[in-house]
Amino acid sequence: MKVAITSDIHANRHAFEAVLEAIAASDAAEMWCLGDLVGYGADPDRCVELAQRHATVCLAGNHDLAVAGKLSLEEFSRGASIAARWTQDVMDDHNITYLAGLPSFSLSEPAGLYHASPRDPVWEYVLSSLLAELCLDAQEHRVCLVGHSHVALSFNREHGQLATGEPRRGGTELQIASGEWLLNPGSVGQPRDGDPRAAWMLLDTESWNATYMRTSYDVAGAARAIRAARLPHSLAERLGYGQ
Repeated sequence: MKVAITSDIHANRHAFEAVLEAIAASDAAEMWCLGDLVGYGADPDRCVELAQRHATVCLAGNHDLAVAGKLSLEEFSRGASIAARWTQDVMDDHNITYLAGLPSFSLSEPAGLYHASPRDPVWEYVLSSLLAELCLDAQEHRVCLVGHSHVALSFNREHGQLATGEPRRGGTELQIASGEWLLNPGSVGQPRDGDPRAAWMLLDTESWNATYMRTSYDVAGAARAIRAARLPHSLAERLGYGQ
C-alpha cells in the first residue's frame, strides 16, 4: 500500500491544501499525519477539519496538546506560546476536543508512527545519529516515522553497524526493505531545512520504498494570514526562508 506521510502542518492551510492536492494526484491510498496540526499559523480550524476529512491516522503533536490544555505553555518558546494562546481563543470547541482525543503515537500500522520519537513521542528531537541509535533500540517496528523537528531526515542501521543519517532533499528515493529505519518526512507548514516548499513523503509499505516530496505553495499568502491575525511577525518571515 502506498501512503502519504505528513507532519507539522502548524495551521498553514495554504501549505496543507497544496500538499493534499499533490497527494490526490499521486497513487497514495491513505494519508497519515504525525501531528502538530496547529501551532504557528493562522488557520487552525481549517487545518484540523482537513485532517479529519483526509487523514486515516492522525497523531497529536506537542502544539496540539498545548492548545488542548494537556501541556503547560511554560514549556514553549515565546512565539509558540503566543500562537497557542491565540489558537485557544479562536478555535471552535469541537476542533479543540478533536485535538484532545488524538494519541501521540500509533503501533497499529505496518510502520511505527510517533510525533517526536519512539523514546518520547511528544518532545524528543531526533537530529543526530546518536539519538537515532537510541531510538532504533527502543522502537518496536523495523521502520518508524517521526516528525517534530521540521527537517526531512533519514536514519538507518544495518545489522552489526552503527546508525547513520542525513538530511533528505525533495525527490530523494530510498530503498528501505532491509535494515532498521527512522524516517522524518519534514514539515508541511514550517520547513526548517532551507527549502520553503512544503515537505511530505510517499511510503510504499509493500516494496518498502520511501520518496521525499516537496510541494510549492502560496508562502506570501500564508505570511499575510499570520500578520493579519497579529501573531508575531517572525512566524511569517521565517516561512520564506524555510527556517
